Amino acid sequence: MKGFYTILLLIVSNVFMTIAWYGHLKLQEMKLITHWPLFGVILFSWVIALAEYSCQVPANRIGFLGNGGPFTLLQLKVIQEVITLIIFSIFTTVLFKGESLQWNHLAAFVCLILAVYFVFMK
Repeated sequence: MKGFYTILLLIVSNVFMTIAWYGHLKLQEMKLITHWPLFGVILFSWVIALAEYSCQVPANRIGFLGNGGPFTLLQLKVIQEVITLIIFSIFTTVLFKGESLQWNHLAAFVCLILAVYFVFMK
């Protein structure tokens, strides 16, 4: 179950991270924060990032082999990167209509999935 909770928390964390990092671009496109100063946008993103860290840190603590979890640090990092790419791809294609996935993006995803395979290989 620790592996399941780790991955679930990493998914939630990455949703918040993607919103914190790129959500302000969508809000600006929608003319909701067009006149905000950069400092205000940064603070807004940091508040969202606090929610991200509130899931990321427990995910790593629960999932880390040294704390009784099922994953090594390298495995945790590779899992997190793949989750980040999946969440970012969904976010980008759904919210930013001008963006689309190309064949080279899919090839890169396959390489990352292979990275997960290799990092778990004994």
